[in-house]
Amino acid sequence: MAATPRPDLVLSHAVVTSDVTGNFDDIDIEAWLKNLPTHEYQRCAPGDHKAAGYTVDDDGTPMSINVEVIGAGLVIQNYRYEVASKHYCKMVSISDVLSPAGWTTTQVIWELGMEQLEGDQLRYVNTVTSHPTEEFLEFITASGQTFEEAAAARQEASGRHCELETPHYAQSIVAYAKAHASARAE
Repeated sequence: MAATPRPDLVLSHAVVTSDVTGNFDDIDIEAWLKNLPTHEYQRCAPGDHKAAGYTVDDDGTPMSINVEVIGAGLVIQNYRYEVASKHYCKMVSISDVLSPAGWTTTQVIWELGMEQLEGDQLRYVNTVTSHPTEEFLEFITASGQTFEEAAAARQEASGRHCELETPHYAQSIVAYAKAHASARAE
């Protein structure tokens, strides 16, 4: 079965924001992602986040590896950096999903952005969009589920998960920025 994404179909889409206070110039989402320890990742979504790591793909593209539970599925994400900068990163993964009915795949696009509102008032924007793969569509058909049913379940689970992790991500990114700004000042 092919893990070919279907960008014309949306399984879920969530945009969640969290306002934080920090020095915008010190924010570095790319560096935060590349240095995110597993235990900090776990603190960002207690119970849901299991492990995080950083690697590179065969072609040298930086990758963030995340293992988490979303709804009833264990999701292993192999995020390739499509855009990587201090204030915005776009990550794309063909993710392996273990559901109660077995293994399948989805495409997940994770966008992390920090905006400066005024002075040290910042807004973190966490956007997660999931598309089915051809394999996923075959998998749900074989399981007797419609795409609409699968999308409704994924939307509910992903939305709840993003609401949990977003404020923690925002605080973690600011804490990382403060720690590294202090280290540079010494």
